[in-house]
Amino acid sequence: MKISLLVQFLALMDEVRGREEAIAEFERLLALYGFEYYWLIRAPRPVESASSLLLAGRWPKGWPETYLRKRYMQIDPVVRYLGHGEEGFRWRDTLGVFRASPHRKRMERMMVDARQNGLEDGYMFPVHGRRGLVGSLSLGGRPIDLQGVEMSLFGGIARRLYWKLVHAADPEAAARLSAVVDVELTRREMEALSLLAEGMTSHEIGRVLGISSHTVDWYMNGIQDKLEARNRHHAVAIAFRLGLVS
Repeated sequence: MKISLLVQFLALMDEVRGREEAIAEFERLLALYGFEYYWLIRAPRPVESASSLLLAGRWPKGWPETYLRKRYMQIDPVVRYLGHGEEGFRWRDTLGVFRASPHRKRMERMMVDARQNGLEDGYMFPVHGRRGLVGSLSLGGRPIDLQGVEMSLFGGIARRLYWKLVHAADPEAAARLSAVVDVELTRREMEALSLLAEGMTSHEIGRVLGISSHTVDWYMNGIQDKLEARNRHHAVAIAFRLGLVS
């Protein structure tokens, strides 16, 4: 374990000034740890490409194009599990969660494709704000075994680096994401609301979240009650006004 490196980096984040310096120090840490690739992104949405959400990253040549061309974003088990995970997790552990999924074969093909492109294994660390999932950090390359304390420290690094880069890129967006809102929605309600704001139907939202459309409707009723909205369109309008979605 190289715990001292992680602790030193967390302390260094208080002194680092600017986006370029923060990224350079982070990439130096990854090199010392043995991770070849990474990407730090805003919370992914099914209707957007990962590249449009990217804050920083380095990946195998040609992999983003392959990922987008084959529409892996729609079935990626790591991305799909991200909506359920509160803490960091290993890529290879996610396939077992979706063993009954109708997309299982495509998921397996995607993982094989990733390995052939140099992404043999890796980790995902969700970043949560006051409104739920706001982003994530992925580390990958050759297999590296992280212990529990290392997972926790990398989770802390993901949060610190995410907010530093978001503030550097768009201070107003960072303020909206971190501002306190009186309305308290559950993580699942936030996910459903974000997808509703993208124009999705209950059926489409259910398919993305892996739940029935009836369950989606139940979440929507709860959202409308909490926001005191007349209907779904009104709920979305209120959510935008409060900064719950952007």
